[in-house]
Amino acid sequence: MPVKEIAGIQVDFDDEGFMTNPDQWTKEVAQALAKEEGIGELTDGHWKVIDFMRNDFKEKGQPPTIRRINKVGGVPTKDLYTLFPKGPAKKAAKIAGLGKPQGCV
Repeated sequence: MPVKEIAGIQVDFDDEGFMTNPDQWTKEVAQALAKEEGIGELTDGHWKVIDFMRNDFKEKGQPPTIRRINKVGGVPTKDLYTLFPKGPAKKAAKIAGLGKPQGCV
């Protein structure tokens, strides 16, 4: 399990680059991960998705899918692809400090 220092914190990752311990996540870690994923400064739209994903994960025990973010989180699919291009569920889950969502290849 790779360990990287991000925003001054030792963070554990799996081989695909997803955090393995969501408790190590902070907003500063999220911003650093967003830059690594090619996303600039996180906007209110990004935080809406990230906050929904983290809260949903706490309730359900697994990262939400795009469909759940759309239907339950109220974020249109088109907006997800604008905010997190080229794989919104995977990118958003990485930035939110969660594991890989089910259904992501």
